Amino acid sequence: MSIEHAPERGRVAVLWFNDYAGMTIRTPERTLVVDPADVDPNAFTSVDAVLITHEHYDHLDTSIVQAIQRRTGCLVVADPTSFRALGGVVPKDKLIMVRPGSELNVGNVKVRVEGCNHPPASTPVTYLITSEDGVCIYHTADSLPFPDMRRIGQDYKPHVVFCTVGIAPGASPEAGVEIAKLIQPQIAVPYHTRGTSNLQTFASILSREAPNIRCLVMERGKAYTVP
Repeated sequence: MSIEHAPERGRVAVLWFNDYAGMTIRTPERTLVVDPADVDPNAFTSVDAVLITHEHYDHLDTSIVQAIQRRTGCLVVADPTSFRALGGVVPKDKLIMVRPGSELNVGNVKVRVEGCNHPPASTPVTYLITSEDGVCIYHTADSLPFPDMRRIGQDYKPHVVFCTVGIAPGASPEAGVEIAKLIQPQIAVPYHTRGTSNLQTFASILSREAPNIRCLVMERGKAYTVP
């Protein structure tokens, strides 16, 4: 889903559009969409890049990616397994394969690729997205906590981190809070769950165990400006 208005300088707008990891991230100059699945591709009117974290149905729908790419002419950035699935679906000059350690620019927005602790997936990745003004968003796909998240937090100091709290194997509000505690962002956002119970449980545990981190519980389909 598109975000109608660009945020002011020094801010980033974010919108969660499904029960999974689907996020629209709009900086003052660019719009990136992560893992568009279970969503109407016609809801996206202007997209500069689609980022895919891994090949599972709730993160990669090749027909939706194809429709968004055709509609907007955007780049498509994907992990190796998803890259292979998108071959022949997305034009070669618009499709980029990435692995942990990869870096690329979307205009003046920087994208860095990190690892992911999601054993059911073949080659999953997570994304650090840094706006033109230095606002850093860490999209963790549906990763469980892993020790290197501490290094990611120390090196890149994300302002916002998205934390999986359900659906995926092993995911829970408690595991999501561990991600936030490792990264130490200004704002932690629970996602990847059905309903609202896990979101509220995450918020409660975070306030108790890491009161220095602000929790943002997002409503699906509503844009928020951070940090």
